[in-house]
Amino acid sequence: MADESRRKVVLKKDPLDGILSYCKMKHPNEGILILKGKSKKGIITIDSLVIPPFSYGGQTFAGFPHSFLPFDLSYVGIVHSHPTGPADPSITDMQNFFGLVSLIVKSPYENSEDIFAWDSDGNSLEIIFEN
Repeated sequence: MADESRRKVVLKKDPLDGILSYCKMKHPNEGILILKGKSKKGIITIDSLVIPPFSYGGQTFAGFPHSFLPFDLSYVGIVHSHPTGPADPSITDMQNFFGLVSLIVKSPYENSEDIFAWDSDGNSLEIIFEN
């Protein structure tokens, strides 16, 4: 439990910009991306993004078939947008949790204040934004 309370997410500038741009492009539909990076001693560092193959989305959902993903140990989670409402994870979000972290971006996707991180139990994680 002590480890869990120290877990943090470091989001580099390039993926931050890519996330915000992608969410704006997909709006008013949800967008979904795979987060790539590494995890060490409770620090999850996100340094790049992948558009999942055969991803799909609508105004209230986004997803992708996991079976088409190549095996890659650098996948650390997913990010998706919530075009309306809060950035809290839904039951469906939690049932489809992938990796170590889930980022949710709420509209209007303007800056880091619109991005929130969650663990697989639905607990909020601190995000550190890095250049």
